[in-house]
Amino acid sequence: MSRSEKKERAEMTIREMGLQDAMNTRIGGWSVKGLSGGQKRRVSICIEILTRPRLLFMDEPTSGLDSAASYHVMSRIVKLARHDGINVIASIHQPSSEVFEVFHNLCLLSSGKTVYFGSASMAKEFFDSNGFPCPALRNPSDHYLRTINKDFDSDTEQGHGGTTSTEEAINTLIKSYKSSETCQQVQSRVYEICQLKGGLLEKKGSQASFITQCLVLTRRSSVNMYRDLGYYWLRLAIYIALCLCVGTIFYDIGSSYGSIQARGSMLMFVAAFLTFMAIGGFPSFVEDMKIFGRERLNGHYGVGAFVVGNTFSSIPYLLMISLIPGVIAYYLVGLHKGFEHFVYFALVLFVCMMLVESLMMIVASVVPDFLMGIITGAGIQGVMMLCGGFFRLPNDLPKPFWRYPMYYIAFHKYANQGFYKNEFQGLTFPNNQAGGPSTITGEEILQNVWQVETGYSKWVDVAILFGMVVLYRLLFLGIIKTVEKVKPIIKGLMVASPEKSKQVIEKPPSSRYLHEAKI
Repeated sequence: MSRSEKKERAEMTIREMGLQDAMNTRIGGWSVKGLSGGQKRRVSICIEILTRPRLLFMDEPTSGLDSAASYHVMSRIVKLARHDGINVIASIHQPSSEVFEVFHNLCLLSSGKTVYFGSASMAKEFFDSNGFPCPALRNPSDHYLRTINKDFDSDTEQGHGGTTSTEEAINTLIKSYKSSETCQQVQSRVYEICQLKGGLLEKKGSQASFITQCLVLTRRSSVNMYRDLGYYWLRLAIYIALCLCVGTIFYDIGSSYGSIQARGSMLMFVAAFLTFMAIGGFPSFVEDMKIFGRERLNGHYGVGAFVVGNTFSSIPYLLMISLIPGVIAYYLVGLHKGFEHFVYFALVLFVCMMLVESLMMIVASVVPDFLMGIITGAGIQGVMMLCGGFFRLPNDLPKPFWRYPMYYIAFHKYANQGFYKNEFQGLTFPNNQAGGPSTITGEEILQNVWQVETGYSKWVDVAILFGMVVLYRLLFLGIIKTVEKVKPIIKGLMVASPEKSKQVIEKPPSSRYLHEAKI
């Protein structure tokens, strides 16, 4: 579709749902009220019907709408279904008589048992013939639900002024339906379908190209990050406040012998605790994952496009919260002079925050609950901090597990070593140790004090951190893909045996949707 056709389709869909007056209104969130509940419901319907799917499932589409809006929404959906050949299956509660009339077929369930499944217009005759006529001036749908609802165990009115218990009424209707010609026709049709060999489903409609998907998702994610105060703006404010604290506590650190430990502590705080706060955006990312899950199941785009869009949209914000707080901390403390040293400092901080966000993406794919996800992510980073080479020097770490492999898995190892090399190489400090030389070089400090591996350049540490970012994003992609493939297999293993399936075929079909109706 051309861009103009897409825009015309979107505007037409908005008009069909009566949202033309709210076109420039934000949906809303925790900080902005935005649309009303009914308007949000209609927006969700717009999103689903935008691509004109062949089969559309709707869960209570009229909830939150008044009677007039409910009728107009359902009538528009019926019109759209007829025009584009869409099969609509909707669960609906308390429909008005006008809304109920637009449904062609009706399925009534009670405790999972089929009470009626057939033409909506014939339901009244079915209830009348079984002694439960619909009183005059009562909405038929209200009458049906009142008759088969046994939650309150009240008596049900019968014809000629009699009453019966709800349980008995339901059993009467179920038996009557089982013996009806309609039920036999349904069973025969289900059996015929089950005998057919499964053919390939019709392929999904043409999608936008991968580049277009990435561009659209990047733009949408950028707008969301800009509008959501909790995603990056609050973190930026906290980072600035923390870096002001760090800058004033370590202010003008100097080049004395005591500044060696102070520089190492300050750099460790930046590498560990500042990057640790990157988990603050996890709740917002979980909300993005919910949208991604729904749109992914609808086939709008793939996991790769989502990862690319999220990555590129976050880069400007991560650069901002690396440079602004970084320059405050770096120059207030008075670290190694030279612009190239500051660039390296900000680059490592940027890569570490991107790496932590990548780690939290993996956590989100495994632990979707944001509270449990934050706890899990904090625990993982806490373990990495412990074996990163500061709290316990590398040579002092127990070799089983903590030195090999945890020390080399923790990104803090490469962040700390990169920071230390950038800071101490080329500097000279006075030596206060008795019997030693009057000065001590930065290379000697790296090897003897911090036990840093000086056999390779500091840029190798940055390259390793970048590689870990790519690896974590690929792991996230792989986990999502694996879950998509494994989930159906697990569900397949949990289904009933073939013998039980054969028995189910012979029984009246049941539906997963309460009060399901097909247009």
